[in-house]
Amino acid sequence: MLIRLNQAQPYVLSLFRFIVGLLFAFHGAASLFGVLGGNQAETGAWPGWYAALIQLVCGSLVALGLGTRAAAFLASGSMAYAYFKVHQPEAFLPLQNGGEPSAMFCWAFLLLVFTGPGAVALDRFFGSRSTGTAATAKDTTRHDKAPAVSV
Repeated sequence: MLIRLNQAQPYVLSLFRFIVGLLFAFHGAASLFGVLGGNQAETGAWPGWYAALIQLVCGSLVALGLGTRAAAFLASGSMAYAYFKVHQPEAFLPLQNGGEPSAMFCWAFLLLVFTGPGAVALDRFFGSRSTGTAATAKDTTRHDKAPAVSV
């Protein structure tokens, strides 16, 4: 069973990335345009409008798997800022200060910075196209050396 779980891991990571990115983009769209039950932020207002723009753009990029690590890094940082500047001064714990979504998005995006986009992403499509046979030769060379260590 563990083998099947390990085989599915890159695909489940892609699904995780897509869902987190989509939810983040929806949150940004709700704040920018006042749709999906959100309150529209005043254009150019700091930090709400800029946060909503980051949420829409980075969430869309992460959902598509395009520039995933960079977009996730920016999204994670914006949520850390939101938590510590907006929520944390109200109370110590996220449950008390309403900062649970900010904390969860922050850590989810930070995870994507380190794991990458998963198996199904536009990053993979464009990356495999540009590297061509060099990637195949690199993979072959790695298998000739030492076996990979699994954690």
